[in-house]
Amino acid sequence: MCALRIVVDDGCDVPPDVVARYRMRVVPLVVRFGDVVFADGRLSLDDFWARARNGSHPQTSQPASGTFQQVFRELVEAGDEVLCIVITSKHSGTFNSAWLAAQQFPGKVTVFDSLSITWGAGFLALKAAEAVESGAPLAEILRRLEAFRSNIQFPILLNTIEDIRRGGRADQLIPVVERLLQVFNIKPILTFVDGQLKILGTARSYERGLSRLLELMEARAPYQELALFHTRQPEAAQAFAERLVSCLGFPRERLHVSEVGPALATHAGPLAMGVIGVPAGI
Repeated sequence: MCALRIVVDDGCDVPPDVVARYRMRVVPLVVRFGDVVFADGRLSLDDFWARARNGSHPQTSQPASGTFQQVFRELVEAGDEVLCIVITSKHSGTFNSAWLAAQQFPGKVTVFDSLSITWGAGFLALKAAEAVESGAPLAEILRRLEAFRSNIQFPILLNTIEDIRRGGRADQLIPVVERLLQVFNIKPILTFVDGQLKILGTARSYERGLSRLLELMEARAPYQELALFHTRQPEAAQAFAERLVSCLGFPRERLHVSEVGPALATHAGPLAMGVIGVPAGI
C-alpha cells in the first residue's frame, strides 16, 4: 500500500523522537569551517561552538540536489509518495535543491516551502505527519499547511547581529539594525514575514527583550502548539519557559524547548531566544 512519507531538512529542527515516531527522513544542510565541510549531519553542537569560539566563522549552504534525489528515490522505489518540507526559500537555496530533485519523480514528490526556520518549519512537518496518520489526502494536508504557515507566530530576540551579518542571510536589515545598536545599544527582535526576516521591534536590554517576547506571544494566545528555542543558554531557556507557560496558560509538558542546530546557530549567534506558536482554532 502506498504511504505518504515526510522528508525535512535539518534546519527544521524536528526532534529525533518525532522523526522516529513518524518515520520521517532528514536531509542535512552543509556547514563549513574554512576548508572543513560537514555535510552529513554529524557535527555536534558542542563541536560547532568549540570551533566557533576558536575564531573560525562557520558558513552554511543548502544540501546538494543529489542528496535530496537519493532520499526521494529510496522512498519512491519502495512504493511511497513524498511530501518534503524545507526551510524558507527567501534565505536558503534548500527549496530549489529539493524542487530540482523532485522533478525526477513526476507526481510522486511534493516540495512545500515553510517560509520559516527551526520549529516554524518543524511544526508544519509535525502537523503534516499527524494528518497523514489520520488518513488525510495530500491535497487536504497542503491546505492545512498553508493555513498554519500563514498564522505561525515567531518573534526572535538576538543578543548580537555579528553572526547574522557575516552569514549574509539578512543583508537588507543590517544597515537599519546597526544604526539602532550604535545609537541606542538595543537588542533587535526579528520575525518572518512571507519567509523574509523583518525587524519586529527593539528592546533596551536583553531582559526587556524577553518581556517583549511574552507580550508579543500573549497577543495571539491561545496556542495549539508552542516551542521555545535558544542558542547556548539552556538554563536561561528553562527559566524563560516557566515564564512563558505561566503567561500563556499553556501546559508545560507540551512546550517544546530545544537548542537550534549548527545550520541555524551559524546565523543566530550565541544567546539568541525565540518563541514559535501555532494559534488555536486553525
